[in-house]
Amino acid sequence: MVEREGALSLRRQCQLLGLNRGAVYYEPVEIGAYELELMSLIDRQYLRTPFYGSRRVTAWLQSQGHAVNRKRVQRLMQRMGLEVIYQRPRSSRPAPGHRIYPYLLRGLSIERVHQVWAADITYIPMAQGFLYLVVVMDWVSRYVLAWRLSNLLKASFCVEALEEALGKGRPEIFNTDQGSQFTDDGFTSVLRTHGVSISMDGRGRFADNIFVERLWRSLKYEEVYLKAYESVAQARRGIAAYFEFYNHQRLHQALGYRAPQQLLEGVEHRAEPAATP
Repeated sequence: MVEREGALSLRRQCQLLGLNRGAVYYEPVEIGAYELELMSLIDRQYLRTPFYGSRRVTAWLQSQGHAVNRKRVQRLMQRMGLEVIYQRPRSSRPAPGHRIYPYLLRGLSIERVHQVWAADITYIPMAQGFLYLVVVMDWVSRYVLAWRLSNLLKASFCVEALEEALGKGRPEIFNTDQGSQFTDDGFTSVLRTHGVSISMDGRGRFADNIFVERLWRSLKYEEVYLKAYESVAQARRGIAAYFEFYNHQRLHQALGYRAPQQLLEGVEHRAEPAATP
């Protein structure tokens, strides 16, 4: 969809398409069909058992008839951005030189729209390849404020999603994990400039960002796994349509069978509280 000799600059075309500019110049390393099949299987199993490390995932794949070793599974999980979920002492390893911020949500009563936002990244399988998806979500309403797709696991596409979300409001606290995309100064500086308090959960702390994790499960089982996208454009259209449905029509039990848009517009929230672990 990007025309290198078009009337618009590459930068402007990428902005209009919501595409990370690095993706235009990136030449992907071809991945075999079997590798993609394994990654898709790992992704589904991870949603069911996020506490499985590479040893258990390897054993599970072997039980399904796949002759894989742990080293191969570790490599695939690393490529997908997946990490086993449990607490470990002194295990946080952000990118060198990146500052880690304290977790601010423990014991906090989260009751208001725009009180806390969160962001996370997930792996999106396609028929011939894969992408990464980042979303920015409001905790109380579960509303997806912004999202971006990229074939590179870089901070730039996260910054683009953050800047779009900040055009719709400003949270008091912004919570993420300790991934290098979120500890990158390009990301945290945007939050500091807007006077937002930065919160980061412990490495491997699945429950600290539980509402985004629930979104991933809904998105994948209700949209992504059903479609097997053939192209980036198809993935973008499908995910855009799903988030439109999710925000405006999908009824959430935890929200008293209302859609996120209703809470974002100020409907009083008397359903399940957004309690923090």
